[in-house]
Amino acid sequence: MSDWLIPDWPAPAGVKACVTTRAGGVSLAPFDSLNLGDHVDDSPLAVAENRRRLTEHFAIQPAWLQQVHGIAVSHADPGTVATADASWTATPGIACAAMTADCLPVLFCDRAGTRVAAAHAGWRGLAAGVLEATLDTLALPAAEVLVWLGPAIGPQAFEVGPEVRETFVAQLPEAAVAFTPGVSAGKFMADIYQLARLRLAVHGVTAVYGGGFCTVTDPRFFSYRRNPRTGRFASLIWLNR
Repeated sequence: MSDWLIPDWPAPAGVKACVTTRAGGVSLAPFDSLNLGDHVDDSPLAVAENRRRLTEHFAIQPAWLQQVHGIAVSHADPGTVATADASWTATPGIACAAMTADCLPVLFCDRAGTRVAAAHAGWRGLAAGVLEATLDTLALPAAEVLVWLGPAIGPQAFEVGPEVRETFVAQLPEAAVAFTPGVSAGKFMADIYQLARLRLAVHGVTAVYGGGFCTVTDPRFFSYRRNPRTGRFASLIWLNR
């Protein structure tokens, strides 16, 4: 089992990205083993060692966030822990990071390789506009933006209530195609990848890659829906030094 997943997308040579998996760390069950979340009741020493291994392997300085399912976008600063659900940088060696365990991590860069961003998009943040807020902060022409959708809960596992469907469809009627009847009466299966693509397309961003994962069924990744007491993996993007 690989310790890292390298995104498959046509990012420029100066842009680097990775997704961590569960392998390669020191955390004990149920956080085994490369848990990067410091808010899940894992040993602080284990989390610190896991983060050290990540930063040393890639020679980066991750800018960790306190994620709150909102739309705030922070300038990536490894010296602070901003309360935000997205970050961006134009400084080489500083990595924007999104920690997840079923929510959708979204990586952004421009075709010229001058700036990067990472967003954490659970359904609440996605509906509230975290992707749009990230695009606004990057302030790039839509045609210049490349996006990669990282591992998240897949459409066959993401059963939601009717209020979730209503929230998205009220904002964008086309979003109805991202919902199918659920297993439980009155509920729906939601395709968070399709929802993200639809919202990005409204803003002219169509160079969108990734989106073929399911954290619930793929044992490489932590999944809150599979086991509520679990760790967090990270999707990171940075400009090469």
